[in-house]
Amino acid sequence: MRPHVELIDEKDLIEHVAEFEQATGNAVQRNLSYDEEDGSASLKVRFTSDWSRPAGVHHADTEWFVLTGQVTIGDTVLGPEGFWMAPKGVHTPSLSVTAGTEILLFREHGDWHFDLTGADRDFVRADQELIVRNSADMPWIDVKDGSPMRFDLGGTPVPGLYIKLLARDAETGFYTRLIKAKPGWREEPLAHHPCSEEAYCLAGGFDYNFGTMWPGTYFWRPALIRHGDFTADADQGCTWLVRSDADLVDWYTDNARVVMSGDPTNWGPEYPHSLSPRFVEPVRSRSIGTWADPAYQ
Repeated sequence: MRPHVELIDEKDLIEHVAEFEQATGNAVQRNLSYDEEDGSASLKVRFTSDWSRPAGVHHADTEWFVLTGQVTIGDTVLGPEGFWMAPKGVHTPSLSVTAGTEILLFREHGDWHFDLTGADRDFVRADQELIVRNSADMPWIDVKDGSPMRFDLGGTPVPGLYIKLLARDAETGFYTRLIKAKPGWREEPLAHHPCSEEAYCLAGGFDYNFGTMWPGTYFWRPALIRHGDFTADADQGCTWLVRSDADLVDWYTDNARVVMSGDPTNWGPEYPHSLSPRFVEPVRSRSIGTWADPAYQ
């Protein structure tokens, strides 16, 4: 299982050689989150040269979202906001990428392995197919007009949110979508979900209990983690890519609190031999400094 990641800036992560098979060219990746058990991962990938790969099939459900540059899949050219998704075992056309392109790459239920073959695997469901979209050309849909998520305590859609559905598994509900919040949008109650949730901020930002999101920040959150009191940037709002392993349902909590109690066993006034307390200043981010920075006071 992936560890809980909350909240990181991708610029603070180390670049590694990208995990691609059967490809020509060079790329590096930053591991936003990584499941060491099965190879599932969410990655920021930067192509340092022109890159290409023949057609074949992945060992994992695989998605690309283009941040900058150009990706050609089969006969379709995708620029920024281009998206494609191939379920595990589904035939994926040849790919070519121009140097300098950056993408978000998501793998689920498998690792980076890729086989050069032209046929779908026999375990692929009849409804599973390659999806290719230019999301920049898709309209934003108000949540009240067709989103299964974001309802208030009375069951009314939360106003001020808009979506673009990129992919959804009809059997499991696993989805990838873009979400945009209008400037100053706020959702006050703490919420948690019976499913995992991850997000990468594309534009604008918002404040919530784990910190502040801005472009390039990311979280991967397992089920049942309370989070919330969201407030979107007053000028730009927020746009982020969101993924969940089932249709997301908000479970709201009023007056939520976390309580820790217990009896000390090897520390405290009655243990003079224990180490004296010492202050350790937490690190907020290598890219923006410590929590003591006056900008965050």
